[in-house]
Amino acid sequence: MTELESSIRELWERRDELSPADTDAVAVVHAAIDALDDGSARVAEIVDGEVVVHDWLKLAVMLLFRLSQMETIELGPYEYADKIPLKTNYMDRGIRVVPGASSRWGSYLAPGVVMMPSYVNIGAHVGANTMVDTWATVGSCAQIGANVHLSGGVGIGGVLEPAQAAPVIIEDECMIGSRCIVAEGARVGEGTVLGAGAVLTASIPVIDAETGDEISRGVVPPWSVAVAATRPRTFPGGEFGLPCVLVIKQLPEGERHDKSALNDILRGHGASV
Repeated sequence: MTELESSIRELWERRDELSPADTDAVAVVHAAIDALDDGSARVAEIVDGEVVVHDWLKLAVMLLFRLSQMETIELGPYEYADKIPLKTNYMDRGIRVVPGASSRWGSYLAPGVVMMPSYVNIGAHVGANTMVDTWATVGSCAQIGANVHLSGGVGIGGVLEPAQAAPVIIEDECMIGSRCIVAEGARVGEGTVLGAGAVLTASIPVIDAETGDEISRGVVPPWSVAVAATRPRTFPGGEFGLPCVLVIKQLPEGERHDKSALNDILRGHGASV
């Protein structure tokens, strides 16, 4: 345990005593948020195929809200009222940010990230050369890999509490289709294409189209092409289609970059990105 982690945990234990006037506590919490902001720390990562959550960094984010006061924030022609400032110095960071886009201090955007009018919340980590397309949102603590495309209107859910809960993870080289929702700690494996409009949460079944077998709940395997689907369920009131995600093809590593082949696969199953 690092000294900073130990200090955050100690502050959390006596959080009810803290106030914005406690300058020592503020300095400790700001140090943790700065580490999230510059990418030297992250809320979660994959180690040997498993998600490891660094819950003390979530505690730091929650302490930040307790130790911050509302203030007016002016940025160019825009005015906001919030407790947490927005990121700045995008040019120095090697990030392209189109007017109308914003990200909070405490989120990390790697060099090469492009933000169309969109939003990235505190604690999130967005990898190099990823596109956050128009009206896409990246929730608090979500972990987005490198070379990912979050298409227009994608909603990536956030999570702060409970602190040990795993955030949404989108691994490298993924394409998340327009208006998809990925939430509740769901995970999309490397190189996967998730067709437009799919909803993936921790409780949504992921089903193999070839066998009809359930692969997992809330986890799409690497190098998949997956689409929104339904499965029939009978209730007293009748039979209804409940949502699932259907894996229609497993791609050889790297094949998703052949966009013409990918479009043929999706169109053949009535889906698109």
